[in-house]
Amino acid sequence: MPRFAANLGFLWPDRPLLHRIDAAHRAGFKAIELHWPYDVPAQEVKAACVARGLTLLGINTVTGDAARSEFGLGAVPGREEAFQAAVDQAIAYCRASGASAIHAMAGVVPPERMAEATGVFADNLQFAAEKAASHGLTILLEPINQRDKPGYFYSTIARGAEMIARVGASNVKIMFDVYHVGVSEGDVLRRMERYLPLIGHVQIAAVPSRAEPDEGEINFPAIFAALDQLGYEGWIGCEYKPRGDTDAGLDWTAKLGVTL
Repeated sequence: MPRFAANLGFLWPDRPLLHRIDAAHRAGFKAIELHWPYDVPAQEVKAACVARGLTLLGINTVTGDAARSEFGLGAVPGREEAFQAAVDQAIAYCRASGASAIHAMAGVVPPERMAEATGVFADNLQFAAEKAASHGLTILLEPINQRDKPGYFYSTIARGAEMIARVGASNVKIMFDVYHVGVSEGDVLRRMERYLPLIGHVQIAAVPSRAEPDEGEINFPAIFAALDQLGYEGWIGCEYKPRGDTDAGLDWTAKLGVTL
């Protein structure tokens, strides 16, 4: 059975990060992943995880300028310097907190600049991969569906694989978010099987609601069984938006026959 990590960007949203870490431990999780923890000192996050025996997985690079409606910087022409600073920030936070992976957020790109953006992202990822590799860190690429984030640089796993091929670095992997794949493309099991060698992390949430994975159109027990059969050895990040109280919603684990 796969191992599950609590995504503390979405779970227990009613409390500060260090309290969310404690809540994840009390709920039975053995690992956590974060979105943008930069307002909390990395040493405090590390101490909280060590004290509770939690493995800290990944964090995201910053989204950029909210006034520009940016949602990442990696593929945005003209924002190369800001992206490189974001990578340096994320690497420093990983080293101090004990995190092992960085989701390099690509950003929103106008259609007419997509060709240019592809080259920009490839160059930026090369920079990120080289720096991350020197510290034993993985760079994760997550295609995001166009319904949730219109204009995001990529929304398909094939496009993520294409970027990995362009960069040619072994520490650049796909973050296979079942929710985004389900919304963007469907045929989740076949895509998971096809791209397994490139997958560095898996995330889950119900489709189409993004709530707990005990509803919607995805058969998650089949997903978990397939990951076992395929030999996936990583974690599954629970990146869903709770329908209500996070702890009450964790009864999805019993419904689906899994343990944390």
